[in-house]
Amino acid sequence: MIKNRKINKTRTFDRISERFGLKNKKVFDIGCGKGEFLPFFGEGSVGITTNQSEVSFGKENNLNIIFGNAELIDDIEIRENFDVIWANNLFEHILSPHSFLIKLKQISNKDTVLILGVPVIPKLNFLLRLSKFRGCLASNHINFFTGNSLKLTVERAGWKIKEVRSFVFGIKLLDNIFTLFFSPHIYIVANNISDFKYHEKKLAEWEGDDLYNHLIKITEAN
Repeated sequence: MIKNRKINKTRTFDRISERFGLKNKKVFDIGCGKGEFLPFFGEGSVGITTNQSEVSFGKENNLNIIFGNAELIDDIEIRENFDVIWANNLFEHILSPHSFLIKLKQISNKDTVLILGVPVIPKLNFLLRLSKFRGCLASNHINFFTGNSLKLTVERAGWKIKEVRSFVFGIKLLDNIFTLFFSPHIYIVANNISDFKYHEKKLAEWEGDDLYNHLIKITEAN
């Protein structure tokens, strides 16, 4: 039993968990904090954080939390495939979103589901006057997305979009309308495209560049 831990589980999380059966799936929880969600994932689930005290907390409470930066997953001793990759309120903080998505393929197979929760700039710009919608512009964010730009970013990294939703409402039609116009935070749900290849024009741009060839090798090995 986790001692003195506040459960931050919400109805939104419950809807996502039920929709994708997370309680029975091996989940890689990126930016897991103190592992609040790990008890609600399946056996073999792992959390990762850059905070050593959170790793220690995990050990004290029988949670599998490892220390590391998921953007440098090449250097992390983790070579297994996960059923689900869960990354909520992370994508807006990382240095290289595209590279991050490509590197996740190293721990994915064709059935792996990516669930990426991201605050977004609302389609109706006047909503930014409201504090609830200004979270996307927080001073510690270095990436900024609309719903459309987020979807394209994920697609161009070789992930097939399944759903783009807020999961605020249980009724899908209602939730889709809310997501399109009013949601300050959305979830991209996507499957890994295991045979993804960059377009030949992009390959030509990168020819001879060691840094970008590293990303190409990841897609070829996936």
